[in-house]
This record gives sequence, structure tokens and C-alpha cells, in this order.
Amino acid sequence: MKFRGKIVDVACLNHFTRVITTISRLTRTCVLRLTPQHLFFILSGKVTNGGVSMWCELAQANVFDEFQMEGVSAEDNEICLEVTPDLLSRALRTLHNAKVVKVKLTRKLRPCLTVAAELPTLSSCSRVVTHDLPVDVIPRRLWHEFKEPNMPDFDVSIYLPPLKTMKNVVDRMKNLSNFLVMEANLNGEMNLKIETDLVSVTTHFKDLGNPPWGGDASQGGGASPSRDPGAMAQARVDIRKLQQFLVGQQVNPSKAMCNLVQDRVVHLILLHDDVSLQYFIPAVA
Repeated sequence: MKFRGKIVDVACLNHFTRVITTISRLTRTCVLRLTPQHLFFILSGKVTNGGVSMWCELAQANVFDEFQMEGVSAEDNEICLEVTPDLLSRALRTLHNAKVVKVKLTRKLRPCLTVAAELPTLSSCSRVVTHDLPVDVIPRRLWHEFKEPNMPDFDVSIYLPPLKTMKNVVDRMKNLSNFLVMEANLNGEMNLKIETDLVSVTTHFKDLGNPPWGGDASQGGGASPSRDPGAMAQARVDIRKLQQFLVGQQVNPSKAMCNLVQDRVVHLILLHDDVSLQYFIPAVA
């Protein structure tokens, strides 16, 4: 297995750093799946067991000026590594003014992602900083656990309000309860609700719009045609998991969407140019 990438464009480096920083705020460890065209960052928590899961995809051509890899075989031309995104994020944040950044898979005392950067200097001597980040190589027999998740058979799909506004609301609500109810309908309305024995608080959002998902937009993109547009679908979630998702965002998405499966899961989707991020939060009873 071989992997080597080179980043020269500062804008690409900053963009990649923001993506990794976002991921580092969502999970301590994840799987980095490398293919000739894409990089995937995957957290395969079992939603049915109460765990969150994540799928982040970006095109390597929009990150690296040069990219070379050889997978485990010609038939399975992929590499899967367990990585600590916080370590990668810290390394990249120290290299924001680098002339060239190289990332490659190496073997030191153990497999590593080596990040080497040529930094500007006032003298004629070059200055190179190297970070060796330990990783674990995932055997091919486990790859089936890290495939793209299926789109859930949702009841309602809706565009999210500005994430900063939503974060401010959730930050205030978390002081009142450990759980939050998200509900939405096909009229572009979404509510965030806290209900306890002592207090009931609801924040209303209107005119958000419903994604078409290749179908009739009036049907909310795949929802049942017979569904009452005003009927709310809802899911009760751990408010800390939703807050973690909102706090971590660095990618400034061009589109942010939410699919609700009644009393089962909240499926959040962020799209920005070449990056897509999916995050699944299970509902709680």
C-alpha cells in the first residue's frame, strides 16, 4: 500500500484544514478511506444502539495538487486507516503559511500518516517541519462496515435555518434539559422544543423550504404523497449530540438539510462545493 499527496495551493490547504477541524470536533477517532478519486471520513456508530454515525466525502482533486496511491490490490484499490482527526487538525493548523505540504503513508515504529511542510524562512536555508501521526491499518475483511450509509426512508425533509442561529438556540436550551424534540413538516416549518415538568419552550422556524430530492418539491422530496403537508414528524434526541454537531461546523455549507424519521433518527446533511457531510443522531425514547 502506498499513499502520497502534495498540497501547494494555500486556499486548498485552508479548506482541508477546516474540514478536518470540523471532523475532529465530532469524533475522537474515525476511519479515513482513500480511493483514487475521493477521501472519506467515516464514523460507523450503530444508530440502533444509540450511537451517532458520520460520513464525510471530499474529492481529492480539490485538495491535492499531486495525488498518488496504490491500494491493497488492483481489484480493491483502496486504503482504510483508523485516524485521530484532532492530531491531523493540530498538525495542519500549524502549517497555514507553508509553501508546500506533503502527506504520505509511512512506517516508522508503526504505520503513520506523515505530514511534512516546507515553511518560509528569511535565510536561504529551507525549513521543514514533520509530524508523524500514528494510524491503524484496517484489514480488508472489515471494509464492509465502512460503506456509504443508505438514505433513510424519511417522513419529512427540510432545509435547516442558519446554523449559527440554530446553535444559539440549542446552547440556551441545553441549560433546561438533556433532550430536545426536533419536528418539521412539508410546509417548510420546523420547531425545536424542550418539555420538562417545570418548563416548556419552543422555537419556531418558518419558510425554510423542503428539498425536492428528485421528486415533487411539494411532497418534501420523497415523503409519502398522501402525507398531510402540515403534519409534523418528530424525533427526540440527546441535546449534547446536536450541540456537538453545530459547534463543530467550520465548512460554511451552501446547503444544510435535515431528514426526520419519526421517532427513529435525525439525518443532518451539509453540502459545500466538493464536500458533503452526513451526520446521523438516533432518537431516544
